[in-house]
Amino acid sequence: MLPTAVFGNAAQALRIPLFRRYWVGHLLASTGRWMYRMSIGWLAWELTGSTVWLGLIAFADLVPTAIVTILAGAIADRFGCVRIIRMSLLMTTILAATLGVLVLTGWITIELLLLIALLNGCAESLGQPARLAIVNALVGKRELPSAIAIGSASFNASRIIGPAIAGGLIVWTGTGVVMLLCAVSFLAFFLVIRTIRINDAPAPSKDQASLLREVALGFVYVMEHKGIRFVMILLTATSLLIRPVIELLPGVVEKVFHVGPTGLSLILGSIGAGAVVASLWLARRGESSGLTRLLVLSTLATGLAVALSMQFDQIWLAAIFFGVMGVFMLSGNVAAQTLIQNNVTPALRARVMGLFIVFGHGLPAVGALIQGWLATYVGLQAAIGGGALLMLGVWAWAFSLRKTMARELEHASPARRGDKGG
Repeated sequence: MLPTAVFGNAAQALRIPLFRRYWVGHLLASTGRWMYRMSIGWLAWELTGSTVWLGLIAFADLVPTAIVTILAGAIADRFGCVRIIRMSLLMTTILAATLGVLVLTGWITIELLLLIALLNGCAESLGQPARLAIVNALVGKRELPSAIAIGSASFNASRIIGPAIAGGLIVWTGTGVVMLLCAVSFLAFFLVIRTIRINDAPAPSKDQASLLREVALGFVYVMEHKGIRFVMILLTATSLLIRPVIELLPGVVEKVFHVGPTGLSLILGSIGAGAVVASLWLARRGESSGLTRLLVLSTLATGLAVALSMQFDQIWLAAIFFGVMGVFMLSGNVAAQTLIQNNVTPALRARVMGLFIVFGHGLPAVGALIQGWLATYVGLQAAIGGGALLMLGVWAWAFSLRKTMARELEHASPARRGDKGG
């Protein structure tokens, strides 16, 4: 009764034992992932006190999403999702455990942290498309929307749980213990995946096209589709101008708000709480009409929220603005994903969704590197606030096209979807 009370009709997928088992394991691993992300940022700040190194660590952790993910979907199609997820989890478990041991023994250096962050980012990116694709094999077509909605809500819940746990543990035990717990959470999901038996082995093929050629075809399709191109541009702008603030938060909470890891936990928890609220609302909303308007509004709201958060030195006040950011950042992300899924031609769906992951989740690494470098000259508040103000210019452009793009993305007949060119 509790899942139904919280998620409404979106709880249908939890009635399927195989999906329920997968969902629990995925929630554990997602919580560990957010504990890891908070901890490596704080560790980098402790080791150097440098915004440049903070940006470099975020870049190393996230840039594989902009590279590896492009090929990872095609790799999963060829070798099977279960096999790729197991491989990814095994690598992240080993890397997190290694980092924990290095911290506890005092052998950690910023260079070693950079290397491990890069390797872990590659391992995570390898499994990302497979984690999304496997859901189709765990539930029926009728339960698929439910599974996606619950997955979004639980992922964002982990953004609250993970930083809250990590923030307290860093104060009492240090980052080394947190890393070992991250390794345990990844191992738990690995053991869950070991129990899942599905037939996702690819059919043998003697005529497989080049992976790079397949990626290129997907990119050309996105560039030629007016509506999807519009969505991807907004995703790119958000990733470069707004999302980097999350990667730079360890420096922000100390330089701007003058607090430690508990303050970092508060801010990350506020973003996650806002995202959970948005996830639940969108799951209950359950319709595509008005999503273009919501996407454009999110561009304005996230920019304003981040700009305002940098105007005050009160962390509790900033947490409110970051919570608003979480609501609209998630709303824009879900709106973008839904609009793309509803319009993309089925033959190119996986490749286009791979590009969606790259533009939406990989490019913040580039933005963090740029803003971290700028912060050394103009300060964190100016670098982050400047990006947020630039986002308002992007909103003005998107606002002028909102009606045309709504017709392209929301009112095209199913027969025409995916066939529109630029």
